[in-house]
Amino acid sequence: MLLFLVSCLSFLLLFSQSFLKPKPTPKMGSRVWRFPLFFREILFLLAKKRKDLRKVFQTPSSKKIVSTKFERKQEICSMSLVDLPDLVLDCILEKLSAAELCSMAGVCIALREKCTSEHLWQKLLKQKWGESIGAAAYTQWQSQIPAKRFLLFTEKRRSKSWLFSNLFRFKSETREKRVTPNSVMSCYLALETGKFWFPAQVFNRENGHVGFMLSCYDAQLSYDSATDNFVARYKAQGRSMIEEGIDWKRIRAPTVKTPANVLHISTCLNDLKPNDHIEIQWRKNKDFPYGWWYGVVAHLDSCSGNELTCQCHISDTIVLEFKQYSGESRWRKVEMKRKGHREIGNEVDGFYGGIRKLSNKQEIEKWKQLWPNCTLE
Repeated sequence: MLLFLVSCLSFLLLFSQSFLKPKPTPKMGSRVWRFPLFFREILFLLAKKRKDLRKVFQTPSSKKIVSTKFERKQEICSMSLVDLPDLVLDCILEKLSAAELCSMAGVCIALREKCTSEHLWQKLLKQKWGESIGAAAYTQWQSQIPAKRFLLFTEKRRSKSWLFSNLFRFKSETREKRVTPNSVMSCYLALETGKFWFPAQVFNRENGHVGFMLSCYDAQLSYDSATDNFVARYKAQGRSMIEEGIDWKRIRAPTVKTPANVLHISTCLNDLKPNDHIEIQWRKNKDFPYGWWYGVVAHLDSCSGNELTCQCHISDTIVLEFKQYSGESRWRKVEMKRKGHREIGNEVDGFYGGIRKLSNKQEIEKWKQLWPNCTLE
């Protein structure tokens, strides 16, 4: 037994020296290649190539896409309206209404300066009020500009607390902003709120009373934004008469500078000929103001009406005809003189004053639209 153990021990020693001795690794350039080492190098090269390809063709993850979109959205949101070029900003503001401009003016100082520009409000004033107010209204506005500035809008420092109502009233809890009194904007707001009574003329006064058909009288008007109509105040014999519910079609700007109680100096008498359209001053008596009445120039009674032989245009006598009245009516025709023109008439038929020739087709068409449905007596 002891012999067997000794022989096994010697065998193990010999085996450990020969077979268990580590082999030296092959040198670089050696032809001795081991399959496991070669295979590992191939896998390493494939893995590296795959990693490079993945960097080229890889798609961003959903998280990266969301973060990129959020960053872009933040950049867009950080842009302000005042960052736009002046030309672009002006084009945007020109599309806004008066109420929207007032709301924009309460946002910040930069927009307030833009939204209160004269050219913006001049355009709005011309669009809405151009045919209804004239130089007389501007003159009257300048003469009665309030000492204090007209309230434009109110503003909070942090929030959008400004409101614009139909009557252009604004509410706020902090600061008030006011517009320059003599600006176009202040005039526009005064007109819209009805605080400014402006001079104008009203067609067919007293709601189309038969005694005023095809006439136009001077009045002081105030706008009612709730009904989109006007209230007129006429003066006669030292008293004022009020008429309500006047729509836009029945008003116009004064056509001459002559006051309503003064005879208009006619400069067109020598140019008048048959079929010309005219307006003439007429008043019931000398205590009443003049109104403008529509008519046409007619042929003399001695003229046949033939254009080839007509001599009416060189005659000193002018015949004015008011075709809204019947042929038998005493209001149908009246004769006047070209030379030495003055007021004519009496307490029964009234008094005729100055004449104004109509050359504008729009003015003539306006009178025709107001023509009565039946012939007047």
